[in-house]
Amino acid sequence: SIIPPIFMIFIRIQQKVCRNCQLFCNFAVETKKSRKSMKQLFAALLLALTFNSQAMAQPRTVKLRVIQTSDVHGSFFPYDFINRKPKAGTLARVSSYVNDLRKTYKDNVILLENGDILQGQPTCYFYNYVNTQARNVAADVVNYMKYDAQAFGNHDVETGHAVYDKWIRELNCPVLGANIIDTKTGEPYVKPYIILNREGVKIAVLGMLTPAIPNWLTENLWSGMKFENMVTSARKWMKIIQEKEKPDVVIGVFHSGKDGGIVTPEYEEDASLRVAKEVPGFDMVLFGHDHTRCNETILNVEGKPVVCLDPANNALNVADAEVTITLNKKKVNGKKQYVVTDKKIVGSLPDVTKCPIDEDFMKAFEPQIAEINKFVSKQIGTFKNTIHSRESFFGSCAFNDFILNLQLQITNADIAFNAPLQFNSTINAGPIYVGDMFNLYKYENQLYVMRLTGEEIRKHLEMSYDLWVNTMKSPDDHLLLLDTQTKGDQQRLGFKNLSFNFDSAAGIDYEVDVTKPNGEKVKILRMSNGQPFDEKKWYKVAVNSYRGNGGGELLTRGAGIPKDSLDSRIIYRSERDQRYYLMEAIEKMGTVDAKPNNNWKFVPEAWTKPAAQRDYELLFGKKQ
Repeated sequence: SIIPPIFMIFIRIQQKVCRNCQLFCNFAVETKKSRKSMKQLFAALLLALTFNSQAMAQPRTVKLRVIQTSDVHGSFFPYDFINRKPKAGTLARVSSYVNDLRKTYKDNVILLENGDILQGQPTCYFYNYVNTQARNVAADVVNYMKYDAQAFGNHDVETGHAVYDKWIRELNCPVLGANIIDTKTGEPYVKPYIILNREGVKIAVLGMLTPAIPNWLTENLWSGMKFENMVTSARKWMKIIQEKEKPDVVIGVFHSGKDGGIVTPEYEEDASLRVAKEVPGFDMVLFGHDHTRCNETILNVEGKPVVCLDPANNALNVADAEVTITLNKKKVNGKKQYVVTDKKIVGSLPDVTKCPIDEDFMKAFEPQIAEINKFVSKQIGTFKNTIHSRESFFGSCAFNDFILNLQLQITNADIAFNAPLQFNSTINAGPIYVGDMFNLYKYENQLYVMRLTGEEIRKHLEMSYDLWVNTMKSPDDHLLLLDTQTKGDQQRLGFKNLSFNFDSAAGIDYEVDVTKPNGEKVKILRMSNGQPFDEKKWYKVAVNSYRGNGGGELLTRGAGIPKDSLDSRIIYRSERDQRYYLMEAIEKMGTVDAKPNNNWKFVPEAWTKPAAQRDYELLFGKKQ
């Protein structure tokens, strides 16, 4: 051979390590075969080395798109199975949005799901509690769309171990929850984080869940688990991730709102912004739970930017982060390698309601859609008159009292508490179907009976009405406690507080004097059966499990019962969810004639009746 062995070794190395040099190396090998001059070989080799050196010196750019959905609540298909009409948004449209991105970005699309996917539409209820032998449709949808990771939501935990443990097993992607701790092992119940690699860029995704679960859910639903403070957990896992993984990008996926919510000495319900600010290392925090869109870039305690995105609920929007990574060749521990020298992240919340429906997605789920349609279309009874949840805010009304009366009937309790679970829900006169029951009672709460004193009952109601009504100083004031709310780009007048904490009662007659100060508005007159009401007496009170576990703090902060004493007050827990028993009762009744109990009212009526009419029109328009 005319080529010295040392050059052949170099050529072989170059063939392996540098694609840019392949053409020139091949030319050198051919030169050996044809025994051409060494001058040609060395010229080619010199050109290869020059070309390779220039190529290796050039910075590389990697572009990623990170997409997050959150609080989907069963909005998988573009049809509302409750109200039997087309549905905006949904994962059927998100699927087409993601597919378009994958045409451009290929594997550089990172798709993340942020929890509360197992509750909402009858799609969830059917596969959680009715057809439990089949794969959960929530797992099938996530698998079909090829999500990279799934986080836990509080409403996912609400389904209970039998449902969510099965769902976890059926998913093709990991479920994340760094602060959900297995009490037996002391380790996370699911994976704390995952590492993704895209074109040499290392991405860490850390998941967490709001730790306020015990305030809403009975312990049997989350037995063997505890929920750590998010800031504490994030600091712990960020240290592990940085030291062990050395990622180029760190993403937080948190099922916890921006800020606020329940605050205790141990934790905050909504702590996403606090984590983003106080725990350095995150490049972006994708969050949810509070159903409020957010697109902010904040500076953490080190002065570095963190992009914070919340797409709100029901798959009407997605969180979309365009990430541009610049890599340059640098010496690291004596070796040259590409390192990230610049990161640019631009966040947005695209509206997907105008996206086309993914027809392949719909075809893949035709069997499940047919099954759900059959389930929700079963008639269970007939209503003689139309009832509206919105009337619950202005006094005793047929909608809320129908639920309260069934609670008393089912449990044989003395008194019942209930709040409208939806701001503006309607049950129309005529046939009532299974699907309508999700308008009558939105959540899968159990039914409890608790022992409460008369004084605790009054104080519970005092807090409820303090959240609900204004203290009127003149007849021109608002009856309700209202404020201006921003939804997207629009402002509207709405409740200052959450209406699912506006408990009223059945079994007692009472008045709410809106001219009195907070804590002194409620005057209980008598039991509704004519017997005296005694503040020192113990009563059996029917409540839903959310309230009985401390949800809304009406029993704790309002009635003054210590949180750790609530469990000892519960004397009955239903096996099934409250909606199931309401449905069963309606089937037995056949025809329902729902009427208000007229057992409570706002006073003085000379002020409250005109004020109620004004506030009703502000919130809902004129009565038809």
